[in-house]
Amino acid sequence: MAAVDSFDLLYREIARSCNCYVEALALVGALYTARKAAIVARDCYGLLRLHFIPRLFNNRDLVRSYGEWAVIYGSSETVAIAYAEELARHGINIILISPDIRTLSSTAKGLSEVYGVEAILVEADFCHGQSVCKPIQDAIRDKEVGFVVNSLDTSLDLSQSFTDLSEGRLWDLLNRSITAASLVTRLTLPGMVKRRRGAVVNISSGACIRPIPDKTTLAASTAYLDQFSRALHYEYGHRGIFVQSLVPWRVALQGPDEGGQVVTSSWLVPSAQVYARHAVSTLGITHRTTGYWPHSVQLGLAHWMPEWMWMLGSHMLATAA
Repeated sequence: MAAVDSFDLLYREIARSCNCYVEALALVGALYTARKAAIVARDCYGLLRLHFIPRLFNNRDLVRSYGEWAVIYGSSETVAIAYAEELARHGINIILISPDIRTLSSTAKGLSEVYGVEAILVEADFCHGQSVCKPIQDAIRDKEVGFVVNSLDTSLDLSQSFTDLSEGRLWDLLNRSITAASLVTRLTLPGMVKRRRGAVVNISSGACIRPIPDKTTLAASTAYLDQFSRALHYEYGHRGIFVQSLVPWRVALQGPDEGGQVVTSSWLVPSAQVYARHAVSTLGITHRTTGYWPHSVQLGLAHWMPEWMWMLGSHMLATAA
């Protein structure tokens, strides 16, 4: 073996023999960088197309596109009320469905007085079985229902061990979320299919993308509404029905949340009115979205994050709370 007098000579010999491999690796690196740049450019364009461009042309005629009436289930929820108000601003008449309508009389009156639309209250507690369907059927009879909006019960967001939930509490939670959304959609969908136009919007939570300890019912319910929406889209999209799954992150409530904390609005945590305005602008554009562009950025980060890191963060937040 020939002796090597210097490191520089050795380095030059190795570099000369590996030159073809270095060029191949450089090509692979360039292709990978170009691919990532294309993905970033595509995502940025998607944000502009979905969340910004539609708001520049916010004069759509929703009545002509979908119908004259909207059925809103979960009307005691802040986001659902804000969504109903945004639809009323576009001239849509509102049917509010809730287990307790006593707290909604002022809401219905306000919608009628401010926006000049009809607002009807329907009391329906799905914990009581199938009999609650009749008042809903009576309310929508002979009406051109163009919107069905189902909102998840925010009481699901309370941190509690699954085994600490009583059977009665669990029964109520599931019936007022999964069962209610399914039946309200089932009652109103045939009329929309017959007219070949309408929109079904299910508002759940970004929690559907990852498991959340101590919020098992929330994660499962949101996943159901998300998959329910996506399946309906493939089943009825070609028949003129636009189905959308809204998966927002945190939205500021008017009062304290289930944990007793007051959530103030900010850039990442919009008020319900701001969120609803952004969400309605995405109607007819995408079938699955957070509805608010900073939330879309959060969703992208959550998808990128490894599950162990997500679980660690969830435990840390739960401990801090």
